[in-house]
Amino acid sequence: MKSFKNFIGGDWVPPVGGEYFENRNPADLSDTIGRFPLSGAADVDRAVESARRGFEVWRSTPAPARGDVLRRLGDIMVKRKEEIADLMTREMGKPLAETRGDVQEGIDTAYYAASEGRRLFGHTVPSELRNKWAMSFRRPIGVAGIITPFNFPMAIPTWKMFPALLCGNACIFKPAEDVPHTGHVFVEVLIEAGLPPEVIQLVHGQGESAGAAIVNHPLIPLISFTGSTDTGRLVGETCGRMHKRLSLEMGGKNAMLVFNDADLDLALDGVLWGAFGTTGQRCTATSRLVLQDGIHDQLLSRL
Repeated sequence: MKSFKNFIGGDWVPPVGGEYFENRNPADLSDTIGRFPLSGAADVDRAVESARRGFEVWRSTPAPARGDVLRRLGDIMVKRKEEIADLMTREMGKPLAETRGDVQEGIDTAYYAASEGRRLFGHTVPSELRNKWAMSFRRPIGVAGIITPFNFPMAIPTWKMFPALLCGNACIFKPAEDVPHTGHVFVEVLIEAGLPPEVIQLVHGQGESAGAAIVNHPLIPLISFTGSTDTGRLVGETCGRMHKRLSLEMGGKNAMLVFNDADLDLALDGVLWGAFGTTGQRCTATSRLVLQDGIHDQLLSRL
């Protein structure tokens, strides 16, 4: 069985505690993808130390040059799209039609973020004093903790990480324990694209250990968490108490409204995809259907 490692300090390293967990194909539990690190606070401490060094290098890199790295990353993902989709399906179970779309979202985000490298404008503002000139410019925050879920193993990490990297921040990335292999390959692609090694740290493990250590670390001033509402509430409480910047993406309660003049073929397709695509395992899944009286019985019958 292959053993994978964390990426800390510019190198692939085993977890401090020496413990691992198995990652299995959900469609065939006899198919073991590999063993991945059960990381803890000591691993996160090492990652923070390295990320702070990487931040000092990356923050002084011109934003257009940072964008060039992300553009190269997008090119690599285009070439490896089918390979990444295959391994994602094996790891977390979405059909290939959906995992290909997952990779494509990462590609699109890479190119979008790359173009923003030439748009990080500051502002010149009018001063209230006659002999003063005022301006502002953008500066990166520092080390960002990126904690992502299982359902979009490539798309969501790219949404969260590429803007942070483009703006000059270093990242510590903890993928969900259901999709560590996709996270591993994602970091490989980042390094291949030319990202300075200490700008990205990969820490595998469970939320209550590795994830909690990231959220509670005093030298990680920015947290992005995507996951359950209950866990997000705890993350929000911690970040509020520690005055951290925070982005939360949690569960939704999404309604679809259908009126009497609607195209019912289109509405039915939208309901089926919205509610049952990705087996409904996404924060944007349609979970309520609100129907006007005139088409209520007909659409429910067809549904």
